[in-house]
Amino acid sequence: MKGLLRRAMTAVVFVVVMIGGLFGGHYSFVALFLLITGLCLWEYLGLVLENAGKKDSIRKLLGLGMGILPFVLASIVELNLISDRENFIILASILFSPFVFLSFVYELYTDSDKPFTNIAYMILGVFYIGIPFALLDFVAFSGGSYYPTIVLGLLLLTWTNDTMAYLIGSQIGRTPLFPRISPKKTWEGTLGGATVAFVMAYLLSLYIPELSLTNWLVLALIISVFGSLGDLVESMLKRSHDIKDSGSLLPGHGGFLDRFDGFIFMLPFAAAYLLWIR
Repeated sequence: MKGLLRRAMTAVVFVVVMIGGLFGGHYSFVALFLLITGLCLWEYLGLVLENAGKKDSIRKLLGLGMGILPFVLASIVELNLISDRENFIILASILFSPFVFLSFVYELYTDSDKPFTNIAYMILGVFYIGIPFALLDFVAFSGGSYYPTIVLGLLLLTWTNDTMAYLIGSQIGRTPLFPRISPKKTWEGTLGGATVAFVMAYLLSLYIPELSLTNWLVLALIISVFGSLGDLVESMLKRSHDIKDSGSLLPGHGGFLDRFDGFIFMLPFAAAYLLWIR
């Protein structure tokens, strides 16, 4: 009973913070997802890097700096905080390089048994977490306008698919989806989650008219496929490091990476579609 109450309280606080950040305006959106990006990166780096005390903390800080930079740069562009976008993008690319090469320099002095593995994991965080969240800026901002409802819709589709896949799979699931990576996931749960996501897409088309029903249905399909794959990818990551949860910052729900794994993985595909139709 206490466990269920803790999960419920965490969920309520989480939803309130998310809604407040999304609908509080441009800057609250950026602050919210900068925090989420940083927390997901910190959990990821804590999973993959060596557990070497202070040395590991410095690696994590380097990886964190690398990983959040794409989101920061995309936010500066979309908030129109600079006047010359083209030169800024060139300058940003140049500024990104020192973070990467500092990781090489740092590993020279750590006496690590696997320095290039550490460097690779830090750089991987940029592509696995940093860039997808940076793309979210281009979804939220378009033509000088801010669209929090579209971001909310993507979140609702992702969490509907994920939650209903779990609930339906736990009740009627019989056929394993990917037993080598996640023994509890089933085809029945996956298809059930996708079906309810399509229903959610229809409801979103009624209340969020910025996108048509067809577009919401396409996004539901993208999220059902790639959100589910993202969940499997994070399960593969955790299994390879023999851990159950990415963190414990969300009592009863695990870590932030556990909550956003599917959302992160589907973002490049959903963003590509949204940028194409705009």
